[in-house]
Amino acid sequence: MTLSQKKRLELAVGDLCILLLSLIILIPLSMVLLGSFKTSREAMDMSLSLPAQWIWQNYVEVFIRGKLAKPFLNSMIFSVSTVVLNITITSMAAFYLSRVQSRMNSILNIFFTVGMISPLAMIPTIKVLQALSLNNTYLGVILIYTAMKIPFSIFLFVGFIKTVPKEMDEAAIIDGCNSVQLFFRIVLPLLVPVVVTDAFIVFMSVWNDINIPLYFLNSTEKWTMSLTVYNFFGQYSRDWNLVFANLIITSVPVVLMYMFGQKYIVKGLTAGAVKG
Repeated sequence: MTLSQKKRLELAVGDLCILLLSLIILIPLSMVLLGSFKTSREAMDMSLSLPAQWIWQNYVEVFIRGKLAKPFLNSMIFSVSTVVLNITITSMAAFYLSRVQSRMNSILNIFFTVGMISPLAMIPTIKVLQALSLNNTYLGVILIYTAMKIPFSIFLFVGFIKTVPKEMDEAAIIDGCNSVQLFFRIVLPLLVPVVVTDAFIVFMSVWNDINIPLYFLNSTEKWTMSLTVYNFFGQYSRDWNLVFANLIITSVPVVLMYMFGQKYIVKGLTAGAVKG
């Protein structure tokens, strides 16, 4: 066996091992999915066996019992609003930070990098929201989520924008574009992969978050889907089939978003790693 053949064999074995390890995640996912169609007694076994009878009524029962229409709408409001606000702010800020070289921008880049690892200070944040009369409001929670996601989004956008040649900016300016036209007509259309990537990551983190709604929303009318899972499990801890159905309903929007945007998500995550 030649050296190249041996190397290819090692790579193939390594890829196979990684594939097998990645398939482990399908075990709990399959258990939850199959359990959501079983009876309560069958679901308590936590097995991977097929249901004796597929009970689609579990999903209808969960939606009615858990009153999921309002929490679903709340989660969509928080997630979509945060995504739109986050992308609008961070894409423009990242364009300026990546194109204008100055000492202040270097300090801001460090500031945003530190922001990715800094925890949220709950008590000061509550005090600020109370002072602004934003406590227990949709806008207050959206602003908190947006502020929390800005550092990572800036990091993501800056890495991608640095791969866009500056010569395109110069050519656009020569053609008569001002700064606003340069960004929205030339640069922004090139940012589709990283925009989709950032949208998915922000949407997923906001949709799945349980801490911010729990601390900053005092009214159950404003609760999100993640909180309904917590609440539903407390009420129906013996009906695992209904708990599983609730988990599946909660995860569907994130799964669908990834399925439709995975081509751009992979490209957006890897593009800035080459030249950034």
